[in-house]
Amino acid sequence: MKLSVLMSAYNEQQWIEESIGKVLQQKVEGIHDIEMIVVDDGSTDGTANVVRSLIEKQHKKIILISHEKNLGKGAAIRTAIGQATGDICVVQDADVEYSPQDYPILLQPIIDGFADCVYGSRFSGAQCKRVLFFWHYVGNKIITLFSNMCTNLNLTDIETGYKAFRADILKTIPIRSQRFGFEPEITAKIARRKLRIYEVGISYRGRPYAEGKKITWVDGVKAILTILRFWLVDDCNINDQKEEKGCCCRGCSR
Repeated sequence: MKLSVLMSAYNEQQWIEESIGKVLQQKVEGIHDIEMIVVDDGSTDGTANVVRSLIEKQHKKIILISHEKNLGKGAAIRTAIGQATGDICVVQDADVEYSPQDYPILLQPIIDGFADCVYGSRFSGAQCKRVLFFWHYVGNKIITLFSNMCTNLNLTDIETGYKAFRADILKTIPIRSQRFGFEPEITAKIARRKLRIYEVGISYRGRPYAEGKKITWVDGVKAILTILRFWLVDDCNINDQKEEKGCCCRGCSR
């Protein structure tokens, strides 16, 4: 099977070489090929130059796509999904908060055919986790609880940056959110699609703001609004939308 790693990068010059290196070094049983799709989301530092230098060394394993201006994580992941050619897609942040050493446990349910998507939870499992902000923890718990109430799931961490999907399914899910709303949006849509969702514990090395952490309380408020939006609106299948636009004669109530 082939793995597509979808990486959004915004001003990550300090960390991106280490992050890409760890991904490319990681071996997973059942994965025989890997591609890294890096979307430089309008960085103003040297992030893109670092990636270009790595491309010269790694040849075809890294694909760089650049946004002229910063659009947000959701927009970057949407761009990366459009270029993915693998059987499995995993969302990988450009920093070093999430370790590719967790790929085997994260990807195994999909490789074995049990799951359509797998979430890596920072709040379960015996793996080591850096202790950081109390109010971030509370915010994550509130957002996850509210999401679970709307989706009827029992996830422990919807805001996790580690999510893996069968590529053929992910490519049929429209992504509307530009920024960090990607996390609650994709959760609402896979729940509505009634996909086989698994969750595994992962390690986590969180960053303080001094090291480049970007998410704020404003994104938490937007996450709540995003959960409400996609709980109320059925917008989970690109194929259905295409059929509806092309034909009004398939039993719809319009």
